[in-house]
Parts: sequence; structure tokens; C-alpha cells
Amino acid sequence: MSSASWHARINCGRDTGAGFLVTERHVLTCAHVVAHSDTAPVAVSFAHGGEGEVPARVIAHGGWDGRDTDPGDLAVLELDRPVSLKPAEFATPSDAYGDPPRRLLAYGFPKRYDEGTLAEYRATADQLIAGEWVQLEAWAAHGQPLAPGFSGAAVTLADTGRVVGMVSAAARSPEIRNGRMLPTQIMARYWPRLGDLIPTPEYDQPQKERLRRLVEAAEEGAPSGAGGTARPAPTHPQQTHNRIARTPECSPERLYLDAVGPLGPPLPPHGFGSLWAAVWYLLSEVPDPSATPRFATRLADFVDDTRLRAALRSWPLPQTHRTPTPAPSNSRPSSTAHTWSPILVEIAPSGSGTRDFLVEVSAYNDRHRRVVGSRRLPVDRVRPYALQRIDEAYHELEPGARELIAFVLPRRWLNADVARWKRSADDDSPLGSFAPLVVMDLERRRSGGLQHKLRQKWRTLDARPAARLHRIDCWSVGQDQVKLTIDLRRDADMVGFGTPPRADGVRRLFQASLNAAVPVMLWPRSGCRGEHRCGRPADCPGSEFLDRLAEHLADLPPHELPQYVHELRETAYASDTAEPHWAHDLALLWEDPECLPDPVGYTHNPVG
Repeated sequence: MSSASWHARINCGRDTGAGFLVTERHVLTCAHVVAHSDTAPVAVSFAHGGEGEVPARVIAHGGWDGRDTDPGDLAVLELDRPVSLKPAEFATPSDAYGDPPRRLLAYGFPKRYDEGTLAEYRATADQLIAGEWVQLEAWAAHGQPLAPGFSGAAVTLADTGRVVGMVSAAARSPEIRNGRMLPTQIMARYWPRLGDLIPTPEYDQPQKERLRRLVEAAEEGAPSGAGGTARPAPTHPQQTHNRIARTPECSPERLYLDAVGPLGPPLPPHGFGSLWAAVWYLLSEVPDPSATPRFATRLADFVDDTRLRAALRSWPLPQTHRTPTPAPSNSRPSSTAHTWSPILVEIAPSGSGTRDFLVEVSAYNDRHRRVVGSRRLPVDRVRPYALQRIDEAYHELEPGARELIAFVLPRRWLNADVARWKRSADDDSPLGSFAPLVVMDLERRRSGGLQHKLRQKWRTLDARPAARLHRIDCWSVGQDQVKLTIDLRRDADMVGFGTPPRADGVRRLFQASLNAAVPVMLWPRSGCRGEHRCGRPADCPGSEFLDRLAEHLADLPPHELPQYVHELRETAYASDTAEPHWAHDLALLWEDPECLPDPVGYTHNPVG
């Protein structure tokens, strides 16, 4: 402590307090010490007197409005010039507490101590008073009490000299030898740059500084590289003016809950006044190191700027927290499913309205899933949002990855023309010609029993050189649904339909195939409606479709069907013949749980 020249004396008119240097040009003190800075000059001098008296101005504060019990009693002073003194260093916030208690020191400037004096204290407990202060009590029954002139003093560990807080109040009666301090983790809520300097688990100063600038850019609409040393604080810590849409889904509280998950720490009682307040709480209070990257990824989804969105998703570094998950012990020993790197597009009813859907886009690398975007959207915004996030998901794939675009759709949407969606605003080519594309059934993907049956089916398929095709022609739509389910469950690798699942009878058989856990289903999206009654299969386009299908799928390994169907679509879309190619509307439902290993419910509350 004898060499700590960063302790500062603050004079503002007739008021005197303490402060401490945190950068070469910034000093922290209490807002009430410089309450009259609008009419009186502020001057800062340091404990060893080497820099003389340096003029300063208040550039940020925590929103304190004049009463003893008001939160945010923090002010940031900017010196007129840099000083050559070494700034204070910070301890981990939890270091202030211990059993036995840690001895804490404060360096203040009470009356008759112009050169400063020390007071010895300890923290009563780590419990916050009103979510803001830590109570201090005297280390011994004698010695210097906290008094006017100590406000703004750094509270330091006696053995290391590192800062754990700032004195903000003393007992009104001299007989009561206690006071209060703002702990550093609370101070950083009011001045985000302070969070860069305070040690936190897992993340270092450059990583936190980068995240802070990204969050500020998202909150202010500034370029991602922008961000000064400080900002004027709001008049109240709970009032901020953000330039991103503050819908319930992207409020700091909602993003925090998404980041910590249903079993994580609850919201603090007073919520968060800003996005940064939520981020800092995750960094300093939540033990799960992956919660902060999840917050950044979730926030990215509400940012319009593409570069800023990508930077938030890649924080802290492009490869950090992407360690591949080891394959579970019950995975197929010689599985080829892992040759695919899926981009998963999950679309589900949101539960908040008949026309709203939850859309979540993820990318897989070696079984590790990374969410690229998740939003609740009206039906007319589903397609443009999904296409944009699919394109961005490619940034998450390794250069040599074999992409597979997999749409998980509600059952009534399985016949949707997702393969024919225009790939982007400036590329009219069908999405199905750009990459292998399959659909999956949402209800089946969420069913533990059907996922188990699918794994069993694929174990059998892996041992076969080719899959067997079970035909359901359009004249067989009247067969019993339950019997078909049992027969297919027992002995079917693939099911081909000669007609799309539009008519009631076809939809029942389609559902039977899904419930039988058939891994592969193929059908034409258009054509015969399944009402053929002529008894002449040769005249039925559905029968011709199934003949062609059987011919082209013979001897093909089932795990390569997405690639083969992709090549068929390329041929069909590029065909110049007068008649449509037989595969121009070919739909493929293909599901291997080993390829997409975590069919759990949505991680975000769809209602918000």
C-alpha cells in the first residue's frame, strides 16, 4: 500500500472526497462527491503529489439522484491530461470475502488529513443490500472510522493492494463503526469499461473489451469497431435508450434467461437496465462459462448489420467453445452419418398465435451444434429469415464439410416447396439445386420412442448395400392405417408414394409411415391426388413416378440418398424438355438421428 500512488483526492467546490486512478486519464469516485460539478470546478491530486493538481470533468455517472439510498452513486472523471502513474489493479470480486474475513483498507481524506489516512474494515458478508451495496464493519474497536472525505476511496485487500470496491457511505453516528461500499461488480454495471479491468473466470481483458464494444454497437447502432472510453450514464440505471428493437424476445431479461437455460440462476430482483448489465452479470455472477457466448449468439439474431451479427456469434474467438462433443457410446460403430455437416432449419408453431412460428437455424460441425439464429416470426417472414440464416450458417462449417440443409417442419408443412425456394434475394436458383436438401417431421423428431426406432432402423440399413423400397401407389390409399404402420415398422427401409400427401386417405398413410419410423420417404409434391380408380396402373403418373424411383434408387446406399436426390434435382431444374422432368417435384424425407444427435425441445421459450 505504501507505493500505491493511484489513490486520489477529489475537490469539487467546498466538497472533498477520495477516488482512484483506473486508466491514465480516468478516475472513479462517488457521484455525491462531485454533485456540484456543473457549477464548481473539479480538481484531482494524487497521494504522492507527483502530478500536482489536475483539472477533471465528469463524463459518466451511475444515475444517482441525490438521496442516500439512491443506487448508482458512481462518477467517472476524465483528467485534462494523462498522468504517468500506474493505475489501480483489481481483484476478483469474490476475493473480498473469506473465513476468516479478509482485512480491507480504505485511503481517504477526512478533515485534518490533507495527505490522507487509512481505515481498516472488513466485509460483513457477501450479501448485497438492496442489490447494490456491501456492508463494511470496522476491523477493530479503535482506529480511524469512515468519515466524510472517505467517499469514493478504493477498498483494497490489505495483503495485495488490489481493489474490491469503493466506499460510498458511512454510519451517521460516530459510535457505529460501519459503512457501505459499492463492490466492483456493481460499479461495472454503471461504467462498462470497468468490466474490462476486473478479473472474471474464463475470459481475459481483450475478450471482454471486444464483447463490450460489440454490445455497445448493438445497443447504440454504432459501427462494431466504435466505442469511446466512456458514455454519459442514464439519469436512472434502469432507463436506457437502445436503438435495437426492444421486443420481449430481445430484452436483456429474455436474453439472459435464454443464455442460462431453465435450470440456470434466476433473474436478479431488479432486472437489467441495459444489455451490458445483463452481459456483465453473466461474466461476474454466473458460473457457467458458456452462458455468455450463448447470450452473444442470441443477441446477434436481433442485429441488422451482417458483420456485427457475425462478430457477436464468433465471440470470444472463432474456435473457442466449439470443442467437438465426443460421440456417445451407443452410436453406430461404423456410421457414415457423420460425413454430413447439417444446417438445420427448425420451424414450429410458436404457441403465441396461429400465424406465428419459431424459426431456429443451426449448424453442425462434428456433432457439435451451434445456433445461428432463433426468432419468433409471422408466417410471411419465415422464408426470408430462414434463407438469410442458412447463408450465414455456412460460416460455421469447416471448408471441406459436406453440407446438408435439413428442414424440420410441422407435419402439415412437409409437402412445402422448400427445395424450390429462391436461394437469396439476388440468386433465383432453387435452394435444392444449391445443396442436398431434406425434410424431417417435427413431431417425430421430438419423440423419444420414434428416435430410438430410427436408430435401430439405421443399424440395420448400415449392414445392407442398398435400401428396399416399399411402394404405396395411388390406388392403395384405402388400406388400413394401423396395419400399415405395423407392417412398415417391421419390414421397410424406404417408402415411396405415388401421390403427394394432400387427400385425406394419402395423409393417413403418410402418417402411418412416419409413425412406423421409416427413415426415408419419397414422393412427388404435385401430380395425382390419390383418387385413381381406373385400375390401369400404366396410365397413372404416380405409378410411373414410382417406377422411375425404383429404377434410379436401385443399389444406392441410403446414407447417400440426399446427395443423389440433389443431383436428380439439378438435372430436373436444368432440363430443357417440353415436359417436366419426372423428378422436378421430388420430395425427400430423410432422417438419421446420428447425423442430428440432439432432437430435444426448443431451447428458447417460443412465446417469449
